[in-house]
Amino acid sequence: MSRAAVPGLPSPHPIGELLPALFAEDDFAQRFTAGLDTVLAPVFATLDNLPAYFQPRLAPGDFVDWLASWVAVDVDPAWPDEVRRAVVGRAMELHRWRGTRRGLTERLRLVLGAGAEIVDGGGVSWATAPGDAPLPAHSGEVLVRVWPLNGAALDEDQVLAVVRAGCPVHLTCRVEILPGAPGRAEG
Repeated sequence: MSRAAVPGLPSPHPIGELLPALFAEDDFAQRFTAGLDTVLAPVFATLDNLPAYFQPRLAPGDFVDWLASWVAVDVDPAWPDEVRRAVVGRAMELHRWRGTRRGLTERLRLVLGAGAEIVDGGGVSWATAPGDAPLPAHSGEVLVRVWPLNGAALDEDQVLAVVRAGCPVHLTCRVEILPGAPGRAEG
């Protein structure tokens, strides 16, 4: 929807009513100012509702995409509108947890409605006594197991895109898509 021309949108401040009495009865002046009212009504409506434009739940759909650029969130146009709004609304939280197990799990749940289990071999070793042999080096690979939470099958390309966006750059993320939550008895 365009906010530039909304048919039938009344102006909260019609210019014709503000004219001096000399022009109040002038047909041309009233028609001319009515044309201006048509042009200015969307501007007034936007300004009167400006706080709602900065809330992703309430903003017009095209403005949500613009808000996403303000908070540095990449939204996929293929995502449903409610998912884009949720991602933009929680952008600061998602940024805070980016590159972590929690962040990737939450992003998969929010964007795809998927549960996730992330298995990381860790990259830290320690010894209780001097001279103990260190543990083998971390492989640099993270296993991400993903399964649908709502019963619908997951699109592999979408899962890979979300995992790539949330996986730390110094690690390799391997993805397994499961039919259901791990540990659940298959029937």
